[in-house]
Amino acid sequence: MSDDRSTIDRNPGNVLEVFWVFLRLGLTSFGGPVAHLAYFREAFVERRRWLSEKAYADLVALCQFLPGPASSQVGMALGLQRAGYGGMLAAWFAFTMPSVVLLVAFAYGVAAAGDLSEAGWISGLKAAAVAVVAHAVLGMAKSLTPDAARASIAAVAMIIVLLLPHPFVLVGAIVAAGAIGLFWLKPEAEQQKPEDAFPVRVSKRFAVCCLGLFALLLAGLPLLAAATGQGWAALTDLFYRAGALVFGGGHVVLPLLQAETVHTGLVDADSFLAGYGAAQAVPGPLFTFAGFLGASSSGEPSGILGAAIAIVAIFLPAALLVLGTLPFWEGLRSNAWARRTLMGVNAGVVGILAAALYDPVFTAGVLEVGIAALCIAVVSFVALNSWKVPAWAVVIGAGLVGWVVL
Repeated sequence: MSDDRSTIDRNPGNVLEVFWVFLRLGLTSFGGPVAHLAYFREAFVERRRWLSEKAYADLVALCQFLPGPASSQVGMALGLQRAGYGGMLAAWFAFTMPSVVLLVAFAYGVAAAGDLSEAGWISGLKAAAVAVVAHAVLGMAKSLTPDAARASIAAVAMIIVLLLPHPFVLVGAIVAAGAIGLFWLKPEAEQQKPEDAFPVRVSKRFAVCCLGLFALLLAGLPLLAAATGQGWAALTDLFYRAGALVFGGGHVVLPLLQAETVHTGLVDADSFLAGYGAAQAVPGPLFTFAGFLGASSSGEPSGILGAAIAIVAIFLPAALLVLGTLPFWEGLRSNAWARRTLMGVNAGVVGILAAALYDPVFTAGVLEVGIAALCIAVVSFVALNSWKVPAWAVVIGAGLVGWVVL
C-alpha cells in the first residue's frame, strides 16, 4: 500500500470498534504468533489503514525485543493507540478470551473432542496460515528490504534462525541486524514521515511507574507466596514469572510451565499434554494455555477462578512492558541513529518471519499434510493477494475445505 498520509486513518477510534475488530481476529487467527502478526498487518495496515507499514514494522520490532507474547503485545499497543487504555483492554480481552473459553471448557471436559491434531479442518486452517504469513512476508519485504543491503541482512537473519533455532538466537539476530543497520546502511533521504508516527496517550511518568510495578511484582510475588502460603499467591507468582521472563512466544514458555506445574504435581503429565494439544487447535495466543492449567490445578484455587488468575498473571507483564516502553519508543525511533538501527532491525524481522514461514508454518501446514494442503495454501494466497479477500474469510473457507477433503 502507499504510505501517503491520506491513506492513514488518523481519526481516533472507540473501544467498541477495537473490541469487535479484535474479537473477529480472536475467533479466526489460527497458526501461532507469526501468523497473528500477519493477520494484524492485513487487518490494520492494508484493510483499515490505522497505521503505516513502517510504523507497524517498528512496533513489531519493539515487541520482538520484549519478553512475553509478541503478537499479544502488538495487539495491546494497537488498541492503546486507537482508543486509549480502554482500547488496549478491549484488544487484549477480545483477542484472548475466545481461546481461553475453549481451553477452560476443554479442561472441564465439555469439549472432549479427543485428539484434534489430525482433524481435516485443523489441517485446512494450518494451510491458510501458510498463505497469510507468505502474504505478509511478501508485503513487508517490498517495503522494508527494497535494496541489496537490507535484502542481504534479511537473508542472513533467516539463515541464522533456521540453522540455530533458539529463542536467544532470534533475539541475537535482531540485535545484530540493528548493529549492521547502524554502521552499514545509509541514512534515509528524508526524516520520518508524519504517517509513520505511532503516538500513544501515555505519560512518561506513568510509563516509569509501569516499569517499576513490573519489577516490583517480579521480585515481590515470590516473597508474598512464601510469606502467606496462599494458593492464589503461588499461582499468581508462577504465571507472572512465566510471562515476564520468557522470550520467543508461546512455544518457548511451555518448558517453564511444564517444570512449574507437572514437576511440582500441580497438573499431571497426561492432562498437560492433552491441554497442549487442544491449545494447538484453537485460535488466539498460545499463552492462553495458562487458562487450561489454572483450571486443571490440583490445588486451590482451580476451575474458573484458577483460570482467571493464571490468565491475568501471565499477560500482566506484557501489558506493563507495553505501557512502560511505548512513550519512550516513539521519541527514540525519530532519532537519526535510531532510524538507521531500525532499518536494519526491520530487515532482520523480515528474515525472521521468512524463517518462521518455513518452520513451523510451512512444515506443519503443508509438508506434514501433503499436496492437498499445498493446493489449499496456494488458492488461499491468490485469494488474499490478488482477489483481496479478507483474511478471516480465507481462514474460514480453508477450514471448511480441509474438513471436506483432508
